[in-house]
Amino acid sequence: MKYYLGVDGGGSKTVTFIVDEQGTIAGKGTSGNGNHQVGYDDASRNIRESVEMALAQAGLVQDDIEFAYFGLAGADREIDYDILRPMIAELGFPRHTINCDTMIALRAGTSRPYGVVLICGTGTNSAGVNPYGHFYQCGGFSYLLGDFGGGDTLCVEAFRAVIRAWDGRERPTLLTQLVLDDLGYDSVKEMFDNYLDHHKSPPLRLTKLLFTAAEQEDEVAKAILRRQGVELGKSAQAVIRHLGMEKQIFDVVLAGSVVTRSKGDYIQAYIEQAVQEVAPQANIIKLAVEPVVGAVWLAVEATGIELPGPIYERLRQVSDYSLI
Repeated sequence: MKYYLGVDGGGSKTVTFIVDEQGTIAGKGTSGNGNHQVGYDDASRNIRESVEMALAQAGLVQDDIEFAYFGLAGADREIDYDILRPMIAELGFPRHTINCDTMIALRAGTSRPYGVVLICGTGTNSAGVNPYGHFYQCGGFSYLLGDFGGGDTLCVEAFRAVIRAWDGRERPTLLTQLVLDDLGYDSVKEMFDNYLDHHKSPPLRLTKLLFTAAEQEDEVAKAILRRQGVELGKSAQAVIRHLGMEKQIFDVVLAGSVVTRSKGDYIQAYIEQAVQEVAPQANIIKLAVEPVVGAVWLAVEATGIELPGPIYERLRQVSDYSLI
């Protein structure tokens, strides 16, 4: 029996799947941050923990794995690979490769060997591959270097909206009571003073409150989410134009918790509008499986064979996030 291992190392979690040649999941592992740019020691430890958990569950060792494919957030430039290659080599897999997490999300979301992917989870990133195999990445580095959004930014935007409504710079918003209740404060002044005095930062979970408020037609929350959609749309347009895909038929895969688990159409509508302006034959697809599935498929294909039907079909059904 042949076994394949795929890893998705993101900014908030690392997930590992091991599957056999029939597509049966033999082992699973999960841990925390897998992005070395967030913290090298944490990422190294979490990737190892996730991998070893999956191996132990499957009753396998590294030499039993036909191929291991690592899709890692932060694998953006050669300087990153200089750091990541020795880190991953220490795991002991005789046959493995590393790629950016954008590529495993793209592979998980489309049956075509090319397309565009927009990631909006803890952070944001966008990339694409055209039919000729040319790759282009737009963003994924920081607000300073042109990005906007992802949970790390949106939770701050939600917090700022409450402060700005309180001091008169923004209209009243339902976010005020939602944020106060979530953080356990009786007033905005109490929250303001406590955060200022203790140099606190808003927790990532406040991002969810934007959708809660938007569902109740809160214009402030809707405007923040609209900006996220517009910015992702601009990134998609940049990738499409750079790769010359305006007249192609392809999929734009939306990945990351902010765009895949959110309710309503507060972000996606603006992405669709932007994409249609430059590539009217493109299709928008919301990723319905964990990106780690794409890593497993790429692990199989890296051995030089076409992806077997049983592996594709079985893992295509893995859409329940509680499985990990």
